Amino acid sequence: MAVAHRLTERDRSILTMLYRHRVFTTDQLAEMYFDHTNTAQHRLTALYKLRLLDRFQPLDHRYASLPYHYVLDELGAMVVAAERGEDPDKSRWRADKALAIGKSQRLRHLVGVNGFFSALVAESRRREDCDLSLWWSERHCTSQFDRIAQPDGLGVWEEAGNRVVFCLEYDRSTETLERLAKKLKSYEDLQVASGLAYWIVFCFGHPRREAGARHVLAQATVPVATAAPGPTQRPHEAIWAPIGYEGVRRLQLAELAAVPIPPESEERVAEAQAYRRRTAEQWQRA
Repeated sequence: MAVAHRLTERDRSILTMLYRHRVFTTDQLAEMYFDHTNTAQHRLTALYKLRLLDRFQPLDHRYASLPYHYVLDELGAMVVAAERGEDPDKSRWRADKALAIGKSQRLRHLVGVNGFFSALVAESRRREDCDLSLWWSERHCTSQFDRIAQPDGLGVWEEAGNRVVFCLEYDRSTETLERLAKKLKSYEDLQVASGLAYWIVFCFGHPRREAGARHVLAQATVPVATAAPGPTQRPHEAIWAPIGYEGVRRLQLAELAAVPIPPESEERVAEAQAYRRRTAEQWQRA
């Protein structure tokens, strides 16, 4: 109650975002919520001093300090619980668990995934003709998909009248290319289970890695596109190359909506939808 009157709607949104996606850097929160980095730094520091947020500075491979990384602190977790209509005293938040991500080998991967989506959120702030209308975390995808597939995130990107639903695979070259190809089977199963053909977008850190991956992903029966964005390129830009359309120019993320999905994928989706209709009819007759 002591801090409630000091919280803005933006503050509450930041807390909820951290609850859903665990950790963000100063720059990522700045581009999603603020017009100037200095303003972001001052406000985030104020929330840190109020114990709404906690933060840490990891070291890179040269032992240089990286930017602040923010997670929820105890009071922030209580605010989010109250916003969600839950008992704050029964919140599953724990300080050691919240900060453990700072020492986890998955930190860079999670920050990279969140940076992909925060860039889309930032673009939708700058323009009125686009919107990231849905963003699921890996944890939420796993629960919603009943562990059939485990993408790094799911998003719905809308731009200039186009709408594309995609599952993100954010690659840091820590897995073999054969392992990437095996992931396609889980997305085939997801298509059958859901009756939907999601775009699977692979984001790579280097063009050579992308070229090698495209070779092993060439037989995909689900819609797949790959990219290896440069330092200044953003996820919504024309960086995506659909599998099966070699030689075609790179497409914007929203343009994937107009690319025909593979015939095999259409057949599997149709079979799944027909099965669901038959099941519903049988249930109604019963």
